[in-house]
Amino acid sequence: MMEKRERVRTVIAQLLEDSPLVSQEVIEDVHHLLGVGEEGLAFHTMCSWIYEDELPITSAYYQRLMAAAQEVGDSTSVDKLDELILDQVEND
Repeated sequence: MMEKRERVRTVIAQLLEDSPLVSQEVIEDVHHLLGVGEEGLAFHTMCSWIYEDELPITSAYYQRLMAAAQEVGDSTSVDKLDELILDQVEND
């Protein structure tokens, strides 16, 4: 059980590091939640702020969020995040 928790914590921390979030307060909140063992709430908080701030994400990042949602058991956190995927690749 502890192994899974550590794996989930690591996955969420990596997603946070790669996230488009810029608010230091939100980033610190997610780190705090991870530190106190609230992985599910940390994931939900991160996803909620990405959606609320309408931050663009790549399809690869979205797939990582979907995989993490399965690990956490919280598919509702990633609902609607697909609306933020930027599929356009600029080749200029």
